[in-house]
Amino acid sequence: MLRKRLVALLMVSILMLTLVAGCGQKTENKPEAEGAKGTGKEKVEISLWLTPQWKGVFDASEEGADYDSFFKYAAKRFSEEYEDYDVTVDVQVIAGDQRDELLNVNLNGGTPPDIFYESVFAMGDYAHRGALVPLNDIVDDTAKKDIAQNFWDVVTFGDDIYFYPFSHMPGTLVYNADMFRAAGLDEYIGGENEIKTWSLEEFEKILNTLKTNLPKDKYPNAYPMALFALNNQGDTWNLAYLRMFGNKFFDENGNIILNDEKGVKAAQWLKKIYDAGLTNPGAESVSSNDCNAMFQNQQLAISFTNSVLFNNLKADMESGKVAKFDARLANIPSESGEPLTFTYVTGSCVFNTNDETRVKVSKDFVKFFSTDPELVKASKNGVPVRTSVVEEFKSEKPLFEAYDKNSKYLFNFTGNVPGYSELRQVLYPELQALYTGEKTPEQVVKDYQTKGNEVIQNAKKNSVIYNK
Repeated sequence: MLRKRLVALLMVSILMLTLVAGCGQKTENKPEAEGAKGTGKEKVEISLWLTPQWKGVFDASEEGADYDSFFKYAAKRFSEEYEDYDVTVDVQVIAGDQRDELLNVNLNGGTPPDIFYESVFAMGDYAHRGALVPLNDIVDDTAKKDIAQNFWDVVTFGDDIYFYPFSHMPGTLVYNADMFRAAGLDEYIGGENEIKTWSLEEFEKILNTLKTNLPKDKYPNAYPMALFALNNQGDTWNLAYLRMFGNKFFDENGNIILNDEKGVKAAQWLKKIYDAGLTNPGAESVSSNDCNAMFQNQQLAISFTNSVLFNNLKADMESGKVAKFDARLANIPSESGEPLTFTYVTGSCVFNTNDETRVKVSKDFVKFFSTDPELVKASKNGVPVRTSVVEEFKSEKPLFEAYDKNSKYLFNFTGNVPGYSELRQVLYPELQALYTGEKTPEQVVKDYQTKGNEVIQNAKKNSVIYNK
């Protein structure tokens, strides 16, 4: 057994060294002499990393479609059209669970990628660490008018823009309209391509009616609403629930301010619906993946979703992997009546390689594929951040228009605070204590605020944004 473990450990080590060495070699770009390839232009090689996003240039149905297809196509066009340098772009797809490890190894070794395309919330800490360069100089008024301000707020840290937004992945609730009909809740069902907004009073009526009226013979072992706290996966919905009574979560200095009357009311509400049996039992040991599976199996009437999960659900129904039912979208309600919604903005950042030429070329390439009228159409593989792209494809993908109209309700769930990745580890233990009764709602919000602000304060000490 020991020999097998040693062999396995050796193989993993070799694999990591190979990956790191490969990445390091490809990011070590040095301009060659003028006149390379006979173009009369100096040669520059830059690297672009991404985690798997969408396959194909514009559509997964394209022959040979893969995760790097779009950026290879964009790089080819850029190389042909760029006047300043003879540019080669090395595109590498990185597994999501290897992202931070590979980035940190290469940052420590002085060989970061030039560009990374990824969800902003996963990369914000690199802006605080001073690893990224601002992109203010490649964002013009045309782009600012075409992309709603809420998206710019998400990509702005301090005074500077660090990510060029391309597409996004909105998070909402999803509900089983067939179960609503079976419980006599027809009047609360929205349109097929609508994101329905319920008042908090209506939402509570829906939950209670589902509990009492849902036919047990047709939907055995079904519950009104999903609730989970096993780990940090899907924590954004829990963050939204804690804002339902008007708490803003962060103050203007990036400190958590959940411990007030509104924050306590939100925690009390979560405990109330849990104790009343309006959710699945055992929330403290149930994950978001568990809830997603329960919704697909029609054991939950209301659950969480994002645009990718929702599209996957529809596709699985069409392919027969999941039994068909009428799934529709809704916003997270609030006491004020103004719905709560959030999104995962995806875009590009440029690392500070201390090479002025590569930084300039990288910025120019990011601007190229983030603004080119043809290339920005690829954002339809997610949900476009550009209103112009939404307008062009809304007849083909009608939910785009609903998501775009919803953008005015977006809140920035990270607050762009430093240490956000570590902060995620603080919330779910407090929610577990809430559901098991180990702590009162008042103690939960107090402890979360104390522990969360300790994380933020420690991270602020190393943040270039907070130490300018």
